[in-house]
Amino acid sequence: MTHRVDFSLNGQPCQVQVEPRLLLVDLLREQLRLTGTHVGCDTSQCGCCTVLLDGQAVKSCSLLAVQAQGGHLTTIEGLAAPAGQALHPVQQAFTECHALQCGFCTPGMVMSTVSLLRRHPQPSPAEIEEGLAGHLCRCTGYAPIAAAVLRAAELLQEPGPC
Repeated sequence: MTHRVDFSLNGQPCQVQVEPRLLLVDLLREQLRLTGTHVGCDTSQCGCCTVLLDGQAVKSCSLLAVQAQGGHLTTIEGLAAPAGQALHPVQQAFTECHALQCGFCTPGMVMSTVSLLRRHPQPSPAEIEEGLAGHLCRCTGYAPIAAAVLRAAELLQEPGPC
């Protein structure tokens, strides 16, 4: 038995048929071929599978696909400008600050940073630590990631073109 799930995916309407037990991360990767959302631990501890659901960072390995019903889902693929013309300011900051090495945890970190900066446009070190809690990075030592969050906050505060 399958269920119909209707939601917005990266700004576009999406309708899928899923088994009730299908995880959101598996829907994204296997059926929708959005492989920027990574599977790291399958236990919601590493944060690699983080996406935005209604603007909030969620771990897609701990949600069922049916829980996206009626929601607005954004994956790492949905952050950049259409046709990849420009990076999102958070993606740009991660690049500028060398806040990635192997890149496996990066999509989840970027998505959590977007959510964090919506809640705290000028985050304190404690807010950054709390906002990225639940993410594991084995390469960077976290200092470049924290610097990237602060740089992203600066970029998001800059006035856009007229």
